[in-house]
Amino acid sequence: MVQELPNTLAARDQSLAESHAAIARLSDRLNRVLKGKPGVVESVIICLLARGHLLLEDRPGLGKTTLAKGLAAGVGGRYARIQCTPDLLPGDITGFSLFNQQEQQFEFRPGPVFSDVLLADEINRATPRTQSVLLEAMAERQVTVDAICHELSATFFVIATQNPFDQHGTYPLPEAQLDRFAMKLSVGYPDRLDEMQMLTDAIGASLTSEANSLACFARGQLQRIQQLVADVFVDARIQHYLLDLIQATRSHSGVVLGASPRAALTWQRVAQARAFFHGREYVVPDDVQETAQPVLSVRLGVVHENTEQVIQELVGRTPLPAYSAKRQP
Repeated sequence: MVQELPNTLAARDQSLAESHAAIARLSDRLNRVLKGKPGVVESVIICLLARGHLLLEDRPGLGKTTLAKGLAAGVGGRYARIQCTPDLLPGDITGFSLFNQQEQQFEFRPGPVFSDVLLADEINRATPRTQSVLLEAMAERQVTVDAICHELSATFFVIATQNPFDQHGTYPLPEAQLDRFAMKLSVGYPDRLDEMQMLTDAIGASLTSEANSLACFARGQLQRIQQLVADVFVDARIQHYLLDLIQATRSHSGVVLGASPRAALTWQRVAQARAFFHGREYVVPDDVQETAQPVLSVRLGVVHENTEQVIQELVGRTPLPAYSAKRQP
């Protein structure tokens, strides 16, 4: 047993090195397809590593679809997109059963939800009935069709979008579904230099070169990395600090709906993913602070919609833990 220990440690170190190299390749690819937004790219990858789902709230034309396609190609997964409209039916997402006359039996035809990266464009335009199907898929990584459960990909990842400036004909997402998203992000406009570079790169560019390039991850590697993220060490003092912040959301005068216990679990997992992204096997207070905005903004019920300001106040008022960053013994 003693003789096997060095080999085990060497294998783990090699796995960590390969994982960080794959993440660096993915980050480089996404920064090429979404120019000038390294912070957004980092948060998207962190959300993926945390096995969460992502809500992008922004106006059209800022690269959300390109980002989703690039992410799917980078992880070597299947990409699917659904345009959410009021007449979209649950079967349009999950698939449906058709009767095979030759075989004299029903056959299941899988829908776009059977993918690795699913882009649900303008999710708030789907009816509550259709949104409930997406809720099951996001929460359980399975869908039920004709009373039969069908498992989805173990790394199933939803990127949903909604336009906050156009609410005509929309159905607000219920709190139960919002709580299933790990993070909410806004892409925003690129600066002038990055936008100029986009125009230059578009001249003579191949429409299929990025999609046909090699994946950044080997088969099954994403799932292994997600397990490594789940194993990232979280000191009890960091957990108490996170719970102090969670409790602060429930007692703040400007918050009518505080963070749930599920939010605490999600936030811890996102903090672990950020630590791993930055090459650490332990969480530090910065990992909690830097992920506060995207994690809390998707799930807090805030008066007058000044969510960003409230979250800044919560983080600023909550004392930091006396914690010296070190590797797990």
